[in-house]
Amino acid sequence: MTKILDVIGRIFISIVFLLSGFNKIGNYQGTVGWMESFDLPGFLIIPAIILEIVAPILVIIGYQTRIAAGALSLFCIATAIIFHTDFSDQMQLIAFMKNFALAGGFLFLVVNGAKGYCLDKK
Repeated sequence: MTKILDVIGRIFISIVFLLSGFNKIGNYQGTVGWMESFDLPGFLIIPAIILEIVAPILVIIGYQTRIAAGALSLFCIATAIIFHTDFSDQMQLIAFMKNFALAGGFLFLVVNGAKGYCLDKK
């Protein structure tokens, strides 16, 4: 049961990034425009999309889990600091805290790796 719950947990923590990556592809110009409104160059969308698709897949399948989870943890912290610091808006404060909560969850994976069904060699 522990192995199954581990996989389910890895899916739950990763799926939001996987879907977000595909949504960025589907709304490429809109996302670039939104990023540019924060004075970020639009080309940064490409590494963001790659990270948001590849890293969650690696976490879910349990391959190079620690590296992928570490990258996603840093991504969560960076996006919280860049996009969600208008604390006068309660939704932005909640988004900021959720990003840090997700970063913390990914740090558990950095420390422990994938313990359930995975492709990493033990």
